[in-house]
Amino acid sequence: MAEFTGKVALVTGGSTGIGKGAAKVLAQQGASVLICGRDQKKVDATVAELRADGLEVSGTAADVSSSGDMQRFVMTAVERYGGVDVLVTSAGIQTYGTVTETDEDLWDRTIDINLKGIYLAARAAIPEMRKRGGGAIVNVSSVQGLATQKGVAAYSTSKAAINGLTRAIAVDHAHENIRCVVVCPASVDTPMLRWSADKFKGDGAVDDMLSAWGRMHPIGRIGQPEEIGELIAFLASDRAGFLTGGEFKADGGMMAALGVVLPE
Repeated sequence: MAEFTGKVALVTGGSTGIGKGAAKVLAQQGASVLICGRDQKKVDATVAELRADGLEVSGTAADVSSSGDMQRFVMTAVERYGGVDVLVTSAGIQTYGTVTETDEDLWDRTIDINLKGIYLAARAAIPEMRKRGGGAIVNVSSVQGLATQKGVAAYSTSKAAINGLTRAIAVDHAHENIRCVVVCPASVDTPMLRWSADKFKGDGAVDDMLSAWGRMHPIGRIGQPEEIGELIAFLASDRAGFLTGGEFKADGGMMAALGVVLPE
């Protein structure tokens, strides 16, 4: 497939996890991809891995909570590839705690990275999309933007707010042929999920914890980054040209199931 030939895609959080999966799929489909992440070594390693597969991917270190870094990220794409057609916002952190357990610094850090980072990336990218006659923004939220588990007050709030921000961007910029949608994954095999599994595994193994979490999904397993990347690429493509403002679950059936178990 060469659906994105001639297109330029930016992926925040593109050095790991879902962002890396999206960068790979977009590049496989012909896009020139620029990724960013906080750790230059991880960015360089991902770029080297994807370039070894013959893909046009480059990267830079950037902090999504910094307006200057997001402006620089976008302008790097403009200077290197000529413009911006697609923005995927995948940078994020997982944090735990109730409102009484979450100190103000952790609350601010969660909102700054998970939510403000999307606002700053979109604010920098949209003017460049206008110059191309339109574009597509795909934000990565979570099923916890739709429902919540216990003990994730800041995280769940940030993800619900992403869904609201997505609708606002979609409505405000539809007349400019700029679409904005949001993907809400459940458990996906990423370094962030493995960090969480290690936190809660007790005396068990990380893989056992991941298997247990997988069984909470009707499909019986956790997802893979490339599976979410395939959905992101479709939503960013011209085939999804009538889709904007929507929430798209990639959750193995989790949100379709009720927690009711009938007796055998």
